Parts: sequence; C-alpha cells; structure tokens
Amino acid sequence: MTGIIDFHTHAFPDELAEKAMSVLELEGDVKAHLDGRVDSLISSMDRCGIEKSIVCSIATKPSQFEPILEWSQKIRSERIIPFPSLHPDDPEALLKIDSIKNEGFKGIKFHPYYQDFLVDEEKLFPIYDKISACGLMIVMHTGFDFAFERKRIADPERILRVKETFPELRLITTHFGAWDDWDEVEKHLLGKDIYMEISFSLEFLNKERAISIISKHPVEYILFGTDSPWTDQGKTLALFKKLGVGQDTEEHILKINADRLLN
Repeated sequence: MTGIIDFHTHAFPDELAEKAMSVLELEGDVKAHLDGRVDSLISSMDRCGIEKSIVCSIATKPSQFEPILEWSQKIRSERIIPFPSLHPDDPEALLKIDSIKNEGFKGIKFHPYYQDFLVDEEKLFPIYDKISACGLMIVMHTGFDFAFERKRIADPERILRVKETFPELRLITTHFGAWDDWDEVEKHLLGKDIYMEISFSLEFLNKERAISIISKHPVEYILFGTDSPWTDQGKTLALFKKLGVGQDTEEHILKINADRLLN
C-alpha cells in the first residue's frame, strides 16, 4: 500500500539532536532507534514505505515557542508535516495559536508530563476553545509515560471530559487512547468520536486485545503512528499488518483517516 501516513513522530534540529536524544534516553531508560534528525526519519520512511510523517515538538517552557515555530517552518515539506507546540502557561498562548494557524500548520502537540498540566484542568479550556475555533487539531500524549511517576494526569476520564466540553475539538489521543491504561480506554473511550493513534502500543498489547480495541472503535477515528525515533517504524508497521484487520480497515488506519484530517 502506498501513501502511508505516520501521525506521531519526533525529531530535533541537527545541532540539538545528539544532546536531546541522550538526555531523553537517560530519563526514560530507553534506547532510540534513530538519532533524532529529520534526515534519519526520512531515510526510515523510505525504507518502510511511509509517505508522510507528522513531526511533533514539545515546548517545555514558553520561550521555546518561537524556536520551535521557526524550525517547523524550515523542515516543512510534502513528506514532513510539523505540529509545533506552545506551553499552556504562556500568557500569550491564544495569540500564538493564531500564529500557528496563520503559518499554515495543521495542529499542535501537547504533552501533560513534560509540560506539567492536567488534561482537563480549566486553565486549558480557553486554549482548547481557541484551537477548535481555528480549525486546528491537537496531538495529545495520553496515558502514562514510563519516564515519569505514574500520575493520572492524562487518563481516559479526563480525556472524555475535555471532549464532552469541546465536542468540535479534533483531539488525537496517542498510544491506543492512553498508554498502559487500556482497561480505562475500553471503559470510557471506545465507541466515542475520539481519535486515537496506535503508536508504542502493539509492543505491549497482545494481538487479540489490539484487535478487540480496534473492532470496538469507529474505524474512521483510528490512525497509524509509531512514536519514532523511540520505536522502529518498520516494526510497528509489521506488527499492525499482522493483526489482519482486513483491507478496508487497514487502509483507513494507514492513510484514509489521516488524509481526511490533514486535508
């Protein structure tokens, strides 16, 4: 199949990649599969038959907004689709959402652990409202993160509250809805019009449960993602194809749903 879209990857400016990857590998006690550079990501995409990748940045403080935006402008291409980031504590967050929109970007990345917020805390509500009004989308880290203490700051109940409060918000949850919190995903999110991408999950879920989750969720709300460089794009793609979900479902997850969101 051609035209595969990976909805969840990361990369860094070349001059920062080595240091950033070393720090993140140490914090998470994990070895990356790539070196964090865009050229390495594109080479991986070429090897795996992936046409486009969403590259998600994370602003860990307000002052990182402008450098992230400038770098996102630099790397943007037909194949690399950057989602910049802003920090929720930025007093000019709403104006910066306008900047992201005006520069033609499609979405914004948030990470509750690295940015220290609760998904459903009300200080985020004006931000969610503005993002929705601008027609942008959010890729939100959801579930636990093995680099941090297991606090329930991005769990399915909080996700559901956000979606119920902002029903028009295009919210993409990561890692099959919430990493390593899949009992709660099944309880609260399945069957709802909430997007979920499948990155960094097929390595932990058995085949039967992964198929069950997919079968119980609207197929048009599931996206392919890998979380590269932390996983191997080719391995994630192979694990997904081994599920045997059927050609129509596979095509929706690998391409059709992402195409619709991006266009």
